[in-house]
Amino acid sequence: MATEDRTETASPLDEVIEDIRRELVRRVAADDRDSNRNMYDALKNE
Repeated sequence: MATEDRTETASPLDEVIEDIRRELVRRVAADDRDSNRNMYDALKNE
């Protein structure tokens, strides 16, 4: 995601949406690592 210069302050709704977005990214990344654990382990051991 690109960082944007914002001249106005974020609304409480914007902050909540950003928190949800960060949590979704974290969960998807964790799920990807878990489902591809064998591949990550093989790459780590090379």
